[in-house]
Amino acid sequence: MKKKTVLTALLALSLSAQSYSQTATLHTMSDKTASAHPLIPGYHPDPSVCRVGNEYYIVNSSFQYFPGVPIFKSNDMVHWEQIGNVLDRNSQLPLKGASSWLGIYAPTIRYNDGTFYMITTNVGNGGNFMVTATSPEGPWSEPMWLQQQGIDPSLYFEDGKCYMVSNPDNTITLCEIDPTTGKQLTESRGIWQGTGGRYPEGPHIYKKGQYYYLLISEGGTEIAHRLTMARSRNIYGPYESCPHNPIFTHCCLSAQDSQVQGTGHGDLVEDANGQWWMTFLAFRLYNGTYHHLGRETFLVPVEWDADGWPVVNHGKPLQPVNKDTDFASLPQAAIANTAAKGFKAMGHEWLYIQNPDSSKYERRGSTLRLHGSKSSLTENDRPTFVGRRQQHADMTVTVSLDATLLKPGDEAGLTAYQIHDGHSEVLVGRADDGKLYATVRYRMKNLEKTEERLWLDSAKQLLVLRATPDNYEFLCGKDEKSLKSLGTIAPQLMSTEVVGGFTGVILGIYATGNGSADFKSFDYQH
Repeated sequence: MKKKTVLTALLALSLSAQSYSQTATLHTMSDKTASAHPLIPGYHPDPSVCRVGNEYYIVNSSFQYFPGVPIFKSNDMVHWEQIGNVLDRNSQLPLKGASSWLGIYAPTIRYNDGTFYMITTNVGNGGNFMVTATSPEGPWSEPMWLQQQGIDPSLYFEDGKCYMVSNPDNTITLCEIDPTTGKQLTESRGIWQGTGGRYPEGPHIYKKGQYYYLLISEGGTEIAHRLTMARSRNIYGPYESCPHNPIFTHCCLSAQDSQVQGTGHGDLVEDANGQWWMTFLAFRLYNGTYHHLGRETFLVPVEWDADGWPVVNHGKPLQPVNKDTDFASLPQAAIANTAAKGFKAMGHEWLYIQNPDSSKYERRGSTLRLHGSKSSLTENDRPTFVGRRQQHADMTVTVSLDATLLKPGDEAGLTAYQIHDGHSEVLVGRADDGKLYATVRYRMKNLEKTEERLWLDSAKQLLVLRATPDNYEFLCGKDEKSLKSLGTIAPQLMSTEVVGGFTGVILGIYATGNGSADFKSFDYQH
């Protein structure tokens, strides 16, 4: 069967399974505002959390995107604000050749004796490293590269010692390091291999009472994801497995109907009132078993039973709406639904693919001029691209483009980008005869389709993506009244299950070729 025939068939799929509502109200107590999970929506995986006094901090994985490791702050665990990105310099974050299978995996944030620590893995460009700062807003130090490998490293501080734990050879492994230099001080020692699930990873150590508790993830970061725990009176073990492992998973009968799946990669924190909580990642399914928004940050309460083992979310599965919970609900992060309509000021949410070539991005007042790159989005070699996460299944993005400076063979547009070989865009191009046209292109692995060209009589166009849980519609027009639909695609075809990758959809603007394109605005509306 020809590629176009296969793609046409894919695009025609009717994914008609039950669609879930994205937002609703949770039961609350006290005076806290009601909202729905997730805590931080959209592609914000592998959350790690720490408390410093009455302030709380969360960091997330960033994979191939620059800057890396977004950091959020809250004073009440209800309202969260992104205060920066930990890795904001090329010297901290080499991303040569990175895709959403590579780059920054699973950071951990910790605080000890006046210093913040962030430890993580740069897969494909160096391995495990640590950076430090005296303020969470930064600046953060240059990387201290670490000897012990394995992904998902974490830190534990006690009595002047700093312990590092990670998972080389599918074994949770512990050593002591110098927190000022990263130098390994003791031999690496395996302390636990989990309960038999694949990919034992994401280890964190805590001390409560007389026990050291070791929390890990198993099963892989898909449907079988689960959290398991062991404890020991000695940090080096032996560790005994919790008798009711896994302590939290949705890969079970009671959670099979929840929209929230893939629960895992947790981190514990005790709040200022002595209540324990757990952040973790999960994804929300739309139209069956597909997720395109990425793995998101969730948070649930934790109690400790009479035997000293944790009970997560009262032993119940999590729903996006859970009317039976008797704890204060924790709404999603206070991230603006609307990005700045102009580009005079660009917030912390903006992302580039790999380390950007700064010469390709030129701010001219409230206009962002993108100078075309030789690399396309698919070729994945530092393309000229900047975007932000899609955080809602129902949303609209509108960008204002002036394509006057495009040269023959050039293009610029608005893309829904999941991975370098899984993206869809509405674009304006200049043909060999100099005429401008608009079209929509879909790319899914080695299948590509481009819609019929719409010839334009003006270089100034609005490019629009209207999204619902089961449809992306791409439009173009000189103004809102003249918008014309150029093509549609099911978001499920942009999901991790179809095109792969560890991230979620990023909504971005881009330019390829030898010319330039002026973007006047980028308006994201939920």
